[in-house]
Amino acid sequence: MLFKLALKNMRKTIKDFAIYFLTLVLGVAIFYMFNSLDSQEAMFQVSNSTREMIKLMITMLGFVSVFVAIILGLLIVYANNFLINRRKKEFGTYMLLGMGKGQISRILLFETILVGLISLIVGLIIGIFASQFMSILVGKLFAADMSKFEFVFSKDACIKTCIYFAVMYVAVMIFNTFTISRYKLINLLNASKKNEQIKIKNLWVCIIVFILGAVMLGYAYYKVTGGISELSTEEKMIPIILIGIVSTILIFWSVSGFILKLVQLKKNIYFKDVNMFVLRQLHNKINTTVVSMSVICLMLFMTITILSSSLSLNNTMRRDLEKMTPVDLNLYKTANLPETEKFSKAQIEDSKKTMIQTLEENGFDMNKLKDVIEIPIYATNELTWRDTLKPVFEEIQAQNPTLLYDTAEEIVKVSDYNKIAKLYGEKEYSLNDDEYIILCNFDNMTSIRNKAIKAGSTINIKGKEYKSKYDECQEGYIEMAASKINTGIILVPDSCDLTEDMKEEAFLAANYNANTKEEKEEIEKIFTGENNSEFYNNLEEKDISIDGMTKISLIESSSGVATIVLFISIYLGIIFLIASSAILALKQLTESSDNKQRYTILRKIGADEKMINGALFKQIGIFFLMPLILAIIHSIFGIQFVMTMMSVLADAKELLPSVIATVIILGVVYGAYFLATYLGSKNIIKEEE
Repeated sequence: MLFKLALKNMRKTIKDFAIYFLTLVLGVAIFYMFNSLDSQEAMFQVSNSTREMIKLMITMLGFVSVFVAIILGLLIVYANNFLINRRKKEFGTYMLLGMGKGQISRILLFETILVGLISLIVGLIIGIFASQFMSILVGKLFAADMSKFEFVFSKDACIKTCIYFAVMYVAVMIFNTFTISRYKLINLLNASKKNEQIKIKNLWVCIIVFILGAVMLGYAYYKVTGGISELSTEEKMIPIILIGIVSTILIFWSVSGFILKLVQLKKNIYFKDVNMFVLRQLHNKINTTVVSMSVICLMLFMTITILSSSLSLNNTMRRDLEKMTPVDLNLYKTANLPETEKFSKAQIEDSKKTMIQTLEENGFDMNKLKDVIEIPIYATNELTWRDTLKPVFEEIQAQNPTLLYDTAEEIVKVSDYNKIAKLYGEKEYSLNDDEYIILCNFDNMTSIRNKAIKAGSTINIKGKEYKSKYDECQEGYIEMAASKINTGIILVPDSCDLTEDMKEEAFLAANYNANTKEEKEEIEKIFTGENNSEFYNNLEEKDISIDGMTKISLIESSSGVATIVLFISIYLGIIFLIASSAILALKQLTESSDNKQRYTILRKIGADEKMINGALFKQIGIFFLMPLILAIIHSIFGIQFVMTMMSVLADAKELLPSVIATVIILGVVYGAYFLATYLGSKNIIKEEE
């Protein structure tokens, strides 16, 4: 009997359960999608380093899934609480008919099981099909061989999803039983008549609180835009985060208090149409609104910041990778090692040889390389960062106390650099005998060096003074990297007196003499030791150290990092977005149900359906817009902070398309929940025929 009653209730209130059911289905589908990536064997048809990256991403997604499960669990309990509250009168009727609280709890138990099973099945079906597209996307990002792609069902992901959501539903059942046990018959029967007492707060108190909250927010914004130097440690960040949370609550508390009072002063607005009714409705649930609005605002803020920053990071890293990896191979080794016990005789002797000599003498076949360029890189303790920043040194040191100012500058003759620049397809330079150029593409260091150059910085090498040819740093680099991290290379004229003892490094750039990716990977194995090559073994035996970077390894590792960050960010961002949207939607649906009688009264006093629907639209629109507006303001400063923290990897130029993509995602999901809430509420309050 109780099961049949639960089933009948489900059929009768299917529209009321729509958003709750939709949220559960989306949660299950997304959870399965992100936990089934390891089931597609095609993704592992890649190199060892890429395979390890994929495994790392899957492991990290597993840890993140625990956090996501907690968020979804809290969301389900929160949503279920609203659904119970709107059925108080129904439960009161059951108790009048002689049904005990235990029987009512069992009805809710059956309903929870039914909703859980249906949402789990539907969510898994959607997740299984959607995960195939997810696997294709991951495979493309990691350049996997997708020719072996096949439709796959992940048994492990299915079991994991079922276990996690089963735990959530058990928590809901326990919560329902506890909630029902606390209800009294009189409160259940009068639930629809009960309303929070409307208290018009003191206008000046609200204004003072608003100003206090705004000042606190302004201080937090100021600190986060200060970047790394302002918030360099956890101890400095936590107070700012707490200030942001508290000020958000204060803003909503004060705004909810003085908006009604201010609009009441504008009689032409307050008494227009049914605006008075709308404002009273908004103010009606003020105590719960402040808390929920603050939570939703913070979740939306995290969604916008996480998605925008991660998309920007991903776009920047992929763009920089293409630009910063123009050749297949970079090799470099230290030159002129000092004769100390720290280094062996073989190491010292080899440091005086060119890179090509080292390669040939240790059994490497130079025919495997083409476009080979080798240049020396010089350095001297007589020319350090302190010297090149001398005109503005005190100012720079005060602003950046952690910089290693005694670092020797890297010096390269302009003709040597032009050989590399020509190979890389970069701009070549020319210099007079008394000029120098600083090449720098790391933004933070570029701004520092430009201050010194504009202040008239000169350099002195072997008693000769050189002035800067340009009034700012020029674009350029020598060593490949995943991003723009060149902090400075000084180009000097060929006539500059750079002696052999000033050589710091032997540098070689080249391409593999191969046509296919497979052939290039075989040559690369010689340097990595994967094929136990004679060359690699000889270097090991002699303890000769050659460092280097290859295009393949850079792209694999950096693309992997970018993809991991992107997927985790999308995972968290979408969950936060769904959670915040669902909380708002469920709250508004519940309040529409509670206020159904009030809309009936509006009809009786002459309001037509257009005015009533307009009032409903305004009420729901304001509820959805309030947290979104403040979240956007938070995000403007939050994104600035994140971009500053990731300045080595992320470029502000990539921020606009990332923000546009985030707006589209936010608009689709948030807008869909808003529309569903409006239509659902409209259905709840419509006049019964």
